[in-house]
Amino acid sequence: MVIAMTLPSNAGTRNSYSLALLRISVGILFLIFGEYKVFSTTFTLHGGFQFWINKFLEGGAYPFMAPVLRGFVLPHATSIAFLVAYGELAIGLALVLGILVRSASFCGLIFMLTMLFSSDYPGAGAPVWQYFGASLSHSVFGLCFAAFFVGRADSVLSVAALRKNRASISGDRNQ
Repeated sequence: MVIAMTLPSNAGTRNSYSLALLRISVGILFLIFGEYKVFSTTFTLHGGFQFWINKFLEGGAYPFMAPVLRGFVLPHATSIAFLVAYGELAIGLALVLGILVRSASFCGLIFMLTMLFSSDYPGAGAPVWQYFGASLSHSVFGLCFAAFFVGRADSVLSVAALRKNRASISGDRNQ
């Protein structure tokens, strides 16, 4: 059985569907990222989070982030690990379902900036282009979150759009 989806010919509608498909794709990735952290205790309770923070401190953290990671994040590692795990899961659910997309996108953007500055430092003597190259694993997601925040990523293929369509259909029936 093949399911075919034809996109409308209106450019604005095509853009809405494209943004929605990107939103759902990023959401699925964040569901995967969050799911294994939430449903396995390795990341949250058995040192997985601390392992990564220590790896970042060995050479990936921007100099201004190292004291934050050492002085605040590591002493509160278990609480922050749960915040990261459930935060990723919540962002993923919100994006896939199209619920609270702007709030989830804002949180996702802040999270990606935090990750970028915690783990993507190319070194003091690196040329400018290497800063961008080193940040790709987080900056691309950050740009997606910025687009979801600014755009109307929930206008189609979302629970909000479904509810709006149902309300307009029931309103048409009542007239």
